[in-house]
Amino acid sequence: MVARKTLLGAKIRRLRQDRSLTQAQAAERLGISPSYLNLIEHDERSVTVSLLLKLGQTFGVDLQELSDDAERRLAAGLREVFAEPTLSGHAVEAVEIERLVAASPKAAQAVIDLYRGWRAAREDAQALTLGLPSGTTRRVVLPAEEARDFFESRANYFAEIEDAAEATRLEAASDGDLQRGLADHLQKRHAIAVVVAAQATMAGALRRFDPKARTLQLSEVLPPTSRRFHLAYQLALLDAREAIGRAIAAAKLASPDSETLCRVGLANYFAGAVLMPYAPFLAAAREARYDIETLMHRFGVSYEQVCHRLSTLQRPTDRGVPFFFVRIDIAGNVTKRFSAAGFHLSRFGGSCPRWVTHEAFLTPGLLRTQISRLPDGSTFFCLARTVERPGGSFHAPASRHAIGIGCALSDARSLVYADGLDLERLQAVTEIGIGCRLCERADCRQRAFPPLQHRLVVDETVKGPSAYSFDARR
Repeated sequence: MVARKTLLGAKIRRLRQDRSLTQAQAAERLGISPSYLNLIEHDERSVTVSLLLKLGQTFGVDLQELSDDAERRLAAGLREVFAEPTLSGHAVEAVEIERLVAASPKAAQAVIDLYRGWRAAREDAQALTLGLPSGTTRRVVLPAEEARDFFESRANYFAEIEDAAEATRLEAASDGDLQRGLADHLQKRHAIAVVVAAQATMAGALRRFDPKARTLQLSEVLPPTSRRFHLAYQLALLDAREAIGRAIAAAKLASPDSETLCRVGLANYFAGAVLMPYAPFLAAAREARYDIETLMHRFGVSYEQVCHRLSTLQRPTDRGVPFFFVRIDIAGNVTKRFSAAGFHLSRFGGSCPRWVTHEAFLTPGLLRTQISRLPDGSTFFCLARTVERPGGSFHAPASRHAIGIGCALSDARSLVYADGLDLERLQAVTEIGIGCRLCERADCRQRAFPPLQHRLVVDETVKGPSAYSFDARR
């Protein structure tokens, strides 16, 4: 087992420099010679597993930090930046992006943040020009994007929230009836009464907490799985208030809106951890080989709740399969996403129409699988299925979303859904892109837009497989 040479040398050098150590001092702690460490830092020697373990112990870092996921995420962000038409004259190549990410990840992130701020400012200027309400209350850093980065940068795992959820679960579910136990816990510990209210009295809300009356109203249209989740969510704001506050304070977010979004996200995280406690859920997932329906029945939760929870099982001492999770609507809008598997989605514009998550709408309720390969060569095993939420009455339309989860192809054998598939020959691999604006596949029959980073070539005498032809050299 050998780590990738191209990126590990720069990472080790950064670890050493962040601790203000000379090569001689670091080499002494690692038990190797300074000359050997120098060769490693310049990618002239590979790193063995034993040395990797020693690095983790000596520098006090999680070996996950030495993985490629963070670099791939940064590289994907930079590709979007340099695909901007105003930068087309610079012709920044993929290898240059990889070198920048490897050598200066903080600088790479700064470029991405600057680009996002510029986009926000440009959108405000366009709104003013068109006479539309400008984003005068919007910060340069968009709250939704900052909240998304908050979860992704922590691999969607929060140890202190897990501990708080476990304590609440132990106290509230002593008799085995979790829903009643959560309601009793709210009443006994916080003097909050739970009321199931008629839909007509809720004014469109599904959950409403009245702090003065000390009542939590849940709409009658909520199924049992959702009622339990909302009870646990309310407890998150009470039992885990301090833990959530510390996590948000440590992040140093740019705006109150970002903090509120992260607080809601962490409360949802807590609720999922109460319904599906880490150790029992991970043990059950491994036993069932990540069969989602089995886990739904065993823990009394919904399909979406199981998939979301699977994306959080990244405890350093006991990790599950790293999954990404995404929820999209029928128009292709991404309404929720988390990634622990290094799968990248475009922040601007739609995702690839060839991706199985979009195809799920063709077969509502049926689970579909796909081996997907991105342009950088990373390959994933993806699952997708639609879920439907009834509106609750004849005049309230149901909403339908597609839920997509997936893992690196190397982890696919751990999943029951890979049974019977030949994962070695990859005859059925589907080539997908991050999005049409960034994809360089010239032969895609479903391309909706030409790539931003290449010059469009229009030839009225030739019709190729794609709606757009372009010069990949420019």
